[in-house]
This record gives sequence, structure tokens and C-alpha cells, in this order.
Amino acid sequence: MKVHKLSGYIQNIYLVEDSQGLLLLDGCSRADVDNVCHYISHTLGRAISDLKLIVVTHMHPDHAGGAMRLRARTGAKVAAHPKASNWYKGLAGRTAHSIDVLLTRWVAKRIGKPRVPLWYNPILSADILVCDNQRLPIFNDWQVLYTPGHTDHDLSVVHVPSKQAYIADVLVQVKGKLVPPYPLCHPNQYRESLKKLAQSQIETFFCAHVPPTAKDAIDFDHVIHNAPRKPKNHWHSSKNRIKKKLFGLTQEH
Repeated sequence: MKVHKLSGYIQNIYLVEDSQGLLLLDGCSRADVDNVCHYISHTLGRAISDLKLIVVTHMHPDHAGGAMRLRARTGAKVAAHPKASNWYKGLAGRTAHSIDVLLTRWVAKRIGKPRVPLWYNPILSADILVCDNQRLPIFNDWQVLYTPGHTDHDLSVVHVPSKQAYIADVLVQVKGKLVPPYPLCHPNQYRESLKKLAQSQIETFFCAHVPPTAKDAIDFDHVIHNAPRKPKNHWHSSKNRIKKKLFGLTQEH
């Protein structure tokens, strides 16, 4: 088993190569589809149909935006948590999806990436639904961990024999320090997810926005202790701004 690390549009991409074929540990962004296919065919010298499975860890643009296009191009199956398809449903969900696409574009601009199409279908049609502790089909050495907090459907995937895991956005890096992601929709579940990872046998963590990190280098207790106690997302941020504004007007009168 070999893990190939690709530089994505705004995130790290991890492509697994083993005797069963190729496994993509996240759905990437729409901007990454050509990059992934080119890497498979030119760098690895393999047919793009060797990509057998794509895991969507959660529905944000840099993790799900390329999944359906990669499936159409390669024939790979898409696996996700059962709750993933509901994340952007309804008017509120569609609004959140639009905001998340705009935030992705903002991040890309900050790091000097060109403006490219990022829009994708907000309702995921997964081929395979996977839950906590389940083994991935085809790639049975990989085990799913349910690690919600960032969203209600976050997945991590563990290569059990080598004790390596991809945890997507469970941890991000700000000014060189590992911190909780934004948004953080379920802070209590997030703490439990961190405890699960801290107590696991995993030795190396791969993240979407952090270099591969040894478990010993992560102060899980510090992150848990300093994680927000209340949700931090678009809706709560907007409501807090409105409340402060109204409170200020009330104070003036």
C-alpha cells in the first residue's frame, strides 16, 4: 500500500495505490478533477478506470465538489455517510452551499489560485453508505471512523495495518497551531471525535489542510480544552452580529 499526496486547489489530496486498485480518500473540489486524472494516467502510468472508490468525508466544496465528475469519468464508486445527502437540503441548505462555495473561492484567492468553476450538485448520490467502524468495500484494510463536529456526517478513514488515518478537516492549522475547523457545527460531538482519535491506535494523521502529523505531535487535550462550547458557523455568526447591533441600538436609546 502506498499513499500518494497531491497538491489540490486549496487542500491536500490523498490517493491510495494497492493491489486492489486506487482509492481516493476524499472527493476533492471540482477544480481538482483534471489534476487527479492526469496524475493517475501520467505520473502513475495507470488507466483512470483503476480508480475504484472515492470516499466523501463531508459535503464541503473541497471534499465533495469533484466526486460526481470523477465517478462519471472513471467509473469509480462513491462512498459517504448516510447523513451526507441531507447536508445541503432545503432553502437553508442551498444558502449554506452557496456561502461555502464563495468561501472556497475566497480561500483560493488568498493563496493565489486562479478563479475556476467550483459549483457542484449539493445533493450527493452516493453508491455506498458507510458508518462507524465499517470496513471500506474493495479496500478492506481501511476502516471508517465517524468523527462528527465540523459537520454532522464527517468521516475519517484508517489504514488499520499501518496505523495511518486521513481525518480531513477534524484539525486545521492557524499560525502554526492545530485548532478546530470552521465551521464547527456540533462542538460536543467534536470533542468526542477528538477523544476517539486520541484514544485510538493511529500513529500518523493525514489532514486536508495540515501536513502529515505524528500522533505524538498533537496535543489533543489542549485542542479539546480550547474548542468552542457553542456552534460556530454562518448562521450563528450572523445571528450574533444582529444581536450585537440590536443591543447597541437599545443601549443608545
